[in-house]
Amino acid sequence: MINYREIFEEQGIDYKTYRQLVDKLLAEGHTTGPDHSEAMLHYSKMNVQRMSRVDKTASLNNELSSAIEHLKEKYKLLVITEGWCGDAAQIIPIFNKMAMVAPEKFELKFVLRDKNLPLIDAHLTNGGRAIPVLLILDETAEKVLASWAPRPQVLQALLKDWKKESTDMLLIAEKLHGWYAKDKTQTTQAELSGLLNKLENN
Repeated sequence: MINYREIFEEQGIDYKTYRQLVDKLLAEGHTTGPDHSEAMLHYSKMNVQRMSRVDKTASLNNELSSAIEHLKEKYKLLVITEGWCGDAAQIIPIFNKMAMVAPEKFELKFVLRDKNLPLIDAHLTNGGRAIPVLLILDETAEKVLASWAPRPQVLQALLKDWKKESTDMLLIAEKLHGWYAKDKTQTTQAELSGLLNKLENN
C-alpha cells in the first residue's frame, strides 16, 4: 500500500528545489538516479537548457487557464521525475506554471523515480517505468484522483512508430525533441485541460 501523503510531505520538493538539486549534482559530475555515465550527464545538461527554455517561453493557454479557474476543490500534485529524462524536461515546467497561477488550488511537489520504486511500480505505463508521471491527489494527499503520463498520446503513438523504424536512440531523441519544439506545449496543455475538466465532473 502506497502512503502518498507520507511521500508528498516527507520526500516531495518544490520545483525550484528540484532545479537546484539537478544543477548541484551536475556541478559535482553526477545526475539524479544511480547512473552517472557521460551520456546521462549529457542528457541532464541538455534538460537543464530545455527546462529553462520552457520556463521562459511557455505560457498557459486559454483552455488550460479556464480549466484551472473552474476547479472548485484543492489538490496536491505529485510528480515522479528524474533530471536525465528528456520528456520530463519538456513537460514539468508546465506543471509548475499551473501551480504558480493557482497556488490556492494546487500544491506541487516532485519526487525522484529511482528513490521511489514502489511508487513508480504502482503507476507503470505499458509495463514500463516511464516518466514523468503526474498524480493528482486529493487535498489530504491520501488518494489518487487522476494521473497523466509520460507524454502526450499523439507523441506516444509516434514514438512507437519511430522505434519500429529505427533502433538509433539518438535519432529518436532528436525527433522527439523536434516534436516538442514545434508543438510548444500545446498538446500537453490540451490533455491536462481534459484531465482537470474530467476531475471536476466526477
